[in-house]
Amino acid sequence: MADLLNTPQSRTLTAAAQNDWVMATEAIGYVVFGSGREESRDWGAYIRSCIGPEAFAPTYLDFVATWDASDLAPMIGVPTLIVKHQGVQVVTMEMVKDLATLIPNAQFAIVQGTWADNPEVFARRMIAFVNSGVGDAPPAPELSSSGLTAILFADIVDSTALTERLGDAAFRAKARDLDGALRTVIREHAGTAIEGKLLGDGVLAVFSSARQAIEAALACTQAGAEASLPLHIGLHAGDVIREDNNVYGGAVNIASRIAGLSAAGEVLVSETVRSLARTSAGVRFEDRGEQAVKGVGEPVRVWAVVEGEV
Repeated sequence: MADLLNTPQSRTLTAAAQNDWVMATEAIGYVVFGSGREESRDWGAYIRSCIGPEAFAPTYLDFVATWDASDLAPMIGVPTLIVKHQGVQVVTMEMVKDLATLIPNAQFAIVQGTWADNPEVFARRMIAFVNSGVGDAPPAPELSSSGLTAILFADIVDSTALTERLGDAAFRAKARDLDGALRTVIREHAGTAIEGKLLGDGVLAVFSSARQAIEAALACTQAGAEASLPLHIGLHAGDVIREDNNVYGGAVNIASRIAGLSAAGEVLVSETVRSLARTSAGVRFEDRGEQAVKGVGEPVRVWAVVEGEV
């Protein structure tokens, strides 16, 4: 609780609550829903119907800030889904990751935008989570419509030079064999290779689990090494749209760009993938810093996956 109350947004709202309660409560709506949204005003009215400005008094906040359920979190024995909306900055990624680490076997999902931006995606994530623990429940909505997805790009390193060295026929035969091996690896790790995306000398696949995507990426690297066709591999996670066995969206483009940054035989992942899998993948992540990525306005922080002791 102390972390939440000490964010810049929370400190500003606490100060405002002492002077203008209506403005402060609607500002809370602005923080989580965005400017000029009807939801912001409705949220402010809801807060005012529940509590008064005394809840933001310094003495009360000092008391609330001492709440710490860290010792109780490991005792949670029921399936738990933790959802982080990327657009709600008052709740940071570090807070959510720390909570996911404390609760045994907690699942962690990221939804783009604020609480009001993707209600269908949010509902779909919850339904899939609930159905996953019910024996005779109807199947969860398919990932193929849209939603947060781990995306893997694998591309043969310097295929043009290899073609020159091996000859067209020999290279194509080796590439076809590797393509079959990669698709087998992807299936074995519960992924789906995208047939509609023509990559030439590479494979695009999607996964519902960042951990499984990383495991598949490492197995793909091994397959490439065994075929003497090293791979560039990049992973990202984000909202995608599936149509006619193809995938679309900015997250797909970022995954492709990250793959292009990787060295031969190296697996690079985005900060989003690292956050999702850092406690479950059984690997280490080495920081490669923020990288300028073509077509993306802001630098993308990438990490190299390293097998071995965590």
